Amino acid sequence: MGTLVEELLARYREPVPLWINGAWAPSEAGGLLTVTNPATGAALATVHEARGEDIDRAVKAARGAFEGAWGKTSPAQRQRLLWRVAELLDQRRDELATVECLNNGKTLREAQKGDLPGCSEVFRYFSGWATKLHGETIPVEGEVLCYTQRAPVGVCGQIVPWNYPLLMACWKVAPALAAGNTVVLKPSEFTPLTALCLGELCKAAGIPDGVVNVVPGYGDVAGEALARHPDVDKVAFTGSPRTARRLLVASAETNLKKLSLELGGKSPMLVFPDADLDQAARWAQGGIFSNKGEVCSASSRLLCHASVKDALVAKLAEKARRMTVGDPLNVRTQLGALVSERQLNAVLGHIARATAEGARLVTGGQRDTEGDKARGFFLQPTIFEDVKPAMALAQEEVFGPVLAVLTFTDEDEAVRIANGTTYGLAAGVFTRDVARAHRVARRLQAGTVWVNMWNGFDAAAPFGGFRQSGWGREQGMHALELYTQARCVWVPTA
Repeated sequence: MGTLVEELLARYREPVPLWINGAWAPSEAGGLLTVTNPATGAALATVHEARGEDIDRAVKAARGAFEGAWGKTSPAQRQRLLWRVAELLDQRRDELATVECLNNGKTLREAQKGDLPGCSEVFRYFSGWATKLHGETIPVEGEVLCYTQRAPVGVCGQIVPWNYPLLMACWKVAPALAAGNTVVLKPSEFTPLTALCLGELCKAAGIPDGVVNVVPGYGDVAGEALARHPDVDKVAFTGSPRTARRLLVASAETNLKKLSLELGGKSPMLVFPDADLDQAARWAQGGIFSNKGEVCSASSRLLCHASVKDALVAKLAEKARRMTVGDPLNVRTQLGALVSERQLNAVLGHIARATAEGARLVTGGQRDTEGDKARGFFLQPTIFEDVKPAMALAQEEVFGPVLAVLTFTDEDEAVRIANGTTYGLAAGVFTRDVARAHRVARRLQAGTVWVNMWNGFDAAAPFGGFRQSGWGREQGMHALELYTQARCVWVPTA
């Protein structure tokens, strides 16, 4: 692993250009982004910063490919190309996982076992859909053949976050390409490296120039330019509701482009008295502490029945205290570094507010500065109990390894607390009562409900939220609804 890391660091000694029209392209504005290793606080790389003129170049390249070579590619050809991307992702798994680890601060184990297999899986899954997008014939009045076609939307702007940089890019790029669209991908300024690798990898797979363009930059500059560009037909965004509102305004003020939004959550895990507490504790630990809690579907609210709350919290606190926090490249590490100092300070702010509002700290709550960790952005796994539903910790998305424990006394109260936020991304129900599991799942305002498990994902299963957790679904056949539109054709036969 040491040799691979050295090779990767050597590769990033020179500033990394943008990826536009199938080639590395310096920023016309000349700006550079500094990319930091969260585990050390040191600069990892510099990347060219995309601004308005660079976004315009990328959009023109995408439009040219859509109306040119890519528009003439058959579904069977798209299928083979997407499958080839999946093969290349698998071949470069160790390299890409290491880059993700260095750039994001997640553990190498999480990147290797979770992120990268999901990346190739989604390309394989949607490669199959490329040849299965078909319309229907409609028996209309008169001597007329009426049928529909599924047409691609066009040029798709895709804005992805820093918590799963490559995985979220693949979630968006794969269905867009399967449906025949072209892409301008804007990764986060914090974590652009693997997205740029994806652009180069798509070219290596044989995808024509201009189909996939990658333009790292700041949201209020590059993201805004993408959202306002009149030749962008759709924007897919994963991030905060605040940014989503700006995208809505930008779309309304330009060309009313289509939007799909995945906006995070404050997801509740409901544990009833008959639940297997050891099982619940294991899933709760993974649900809140995996990927350092920087997960939109994190089980950040643990709703416990009063009769089992103390026992469950004791089990979970013991697990949290025994977790290994440290170097993400070490295979023994269970909790890596938060993505940036800004994010670390934001999470510490949530912890201070929770304490001030009367929540009781069970464990953690401090920056981890032991040894070499003092240079990075590490935080102890943190659990609060005695959290009330109105507290900020029970309402606001922390996006860090911080768990809020709340108590309920009956099923109605549990559902009321669970639904008592503006979000509705995911939820979980832990019980041995099958009828209760189905009954409660039906009442929860969430796009995904897990029963006696957490964070189950598959390329075939739709993912998205209710309410302010977003619009539309990613993954599965439902994702194709975001990247296609119906064309109705009428042909007289008389």
